[in-house]
Amino acid sequence: MHRGKGMKFVGDSRVPAERKPNIPKDYSEFPGKTEAFWPNFLLKEWLVGAVFLIGYLCLTVAHPSPLERVADPTDTGYIPLPDWYFLFLYQLLKYTYAAGPYTVIGAFIMPGLAFGALLLAPFIDRGPERKPSKRPVAVGMMLLAVAATIFLTWESVATHDWEAAAEQGKIKAEAEIDKESEGYKIFTEQTCVSCHGDNLAGGAAGPSLVDTGLSPEEVAKIAKEGQGGMPAGIFKGTDEELKVLSEFVSSVTAK
Repeated sequence: MHRGKGMKFVGDSRVPAERKPNIPKDYSEFPGKTEAFWPNFLLKEWLVGAVFLIGYLCLTVAHPSPLERVADPTDTGYIPLPDWYFLFLYQLLKYTYAAGPYTVIGAFIMPGLAFGALLLAPFIDRGPERKPSKRPVAVGMMLLAVAATIFLTWESVATHDWEAAAEQGKIKAEAEIDKESEGYKIFTEQTCVSCHGDNLAGGAAGPSLVDTGLSPEEVAKIAKEGQGGMPAGIFKGTDEELKVLSEFVSSVTAK
């Protein structure tokens, strides 16, 4: 018998010469280590999901959303504040070359370049290595993005006027205002609504004029001479208009 007669060889002796069909194992031979997808596995997933859902609903009931007063489009002094996960973009728009005439740079170009770089990172660094130390480009871009986001978020929180924000968001008593009255017309003509709002509920730029407890004479004096953050000379009307306005403001009471 010649050497190798009737035998089959391949280049690597560890590879069988005859390929066998790839038939999945019958996991029934491993009792206790497998289970049916329905209903066993799926039922457990549903139970875990239900526990988290009930817990989330309990937190929602215990800590409801901190709603503010009804939005007033005439309140130009209102200081808006986005949700916490957008604070870094909000802070970015406060810088010189990302705000004002450069808003497009801060709102579109810079965030677009940053997120675009993160999206391109897997295509730029296509090496087979998985260790962070072996992937300096991808890791460096990610660390830079995380550091910038954390810094801008912290800067936004540290520089925001939280006391003024809490004051401007308070739900205040509403008043029944006759917007057809002569006093209200003078109120709008003198641009009082820009600080005190169209419902006289006030805002960040001016206090509420509802239930002030001031007499018409006191209101007229403040309108002419100013008080607090309100400078003198704001009112530009006649004495007759001032009298009508002061009587109107003094008479405004909550419902």
